Amino acid sequence: MPYLSAIHLFPFKSLDGITVEQATILPSGALLGDRAFALVDEQGCFVNGKRNALVHCLRAHFDLHERILALRIQGTSDEHFFQVDTEREQLNAWFSTYFGFPVKMQENTAQGFPDDTLAPGPTLLSTETVATVMSWFPGVDQQTFPLRFRANLEIAGAPPFWEDRLYGEDGEGVRFKIGSVLFEGVNPCKRCVVPSRDPISGEAYPLFQKTFMQKRRESLPAWATRSRFNHFYRLSINTCVPPSEAGKTLHVGDQVCLEAS
Repeated sequence: MPYLSAIHLFPFKSLDGITVEQATILPSGALLGDRAFALVDEQGCFVNGKRNALVHCLRAHFDLHERILALRIQGTSDEHFFQVDTEREQLNAWFSTYFGFPVKMQENTAQGFPDDTLAPGPTLLSTETVATVMSWFPGVDQQTFPLRFRANLEIAGAPPFWEDRLYGEDGEGVRFKIGSVLFEGVNPCKRCVVPSRDPISGEAYPLFQKTFMQKRRESLPAWATRSRFNHFYRLSINTCVPPSEAGKTLHVGDQVCLEAS
C-alpha cells in the first residue's frame, strides 16, 4: 500500500528545504512552516528561481524552532546567521547586496506563498515517479535530482505516476487520505523553468523541457485524466485540504488511500 515516506518543508519560498518527520495542517490547508517566507523586489514581485538564477547558488537552512536562517553562497565557506524576527533589516540588507537590488522578506503565517493559490495544500509526488523521470536525463546528479520538483509529500510503495490517480476532470477533485488527514487532489502541477536547472549549481540541462514533454506524453498512465494535459510539462499533484482537517498532523509512515466514491 502507498505510504508517506518523506515530508519536505520549504520555509523560504525558492530556497533550500528541510525534511521533517511530521507536519501540522493549517486552516488554509497549507503545512505549518511551508513557504511561510518569500523574497520580493521593490515592485512586490517574487525573487525566485523562475526569475533569477542566482537563487540556485544560495544554500539555506532554517531552524523552525529558533527561527534562525543560516545562509551561505555556494562555493564559499562563510555562513551568515539571522534571527528573522529581530534581525529582519540586516537580513534584507544581506539579500539586497547578494542580488544587487533592493530585496525585502515577507511572511504569511496563514497560508504561506503557494504557487497555486486556488490549491494551497501540500504538493505530492511519488518516489518511483522521480526515479523514472530521472532516467530520462542521463548524467544528472541522482542525489539532487528530486530537489528540482520541490514536492512537499513523497509517496513510496506505489508504481511510477501513481499520483496521476489523484485528480479528475476540471472541477472534479479526487478525495484521498494520508493517515487521518483528508485531501482533495486538484490538478497535475504545471512546471516552470526551475526543474530544468541543477538545484545546486543552477546549470541548465540541454533540451530539458522538450525531452520531458515527449517522455511524459509517452509515459502517461491509463489512469491519468488526459484532458488535464493541455501540455505535458506537468508533474506532481496540487491539493486542497478541507478546513475540518486543520490542526491534524501528518506523520512519515502514514498510509495513503483513496476515498470510496
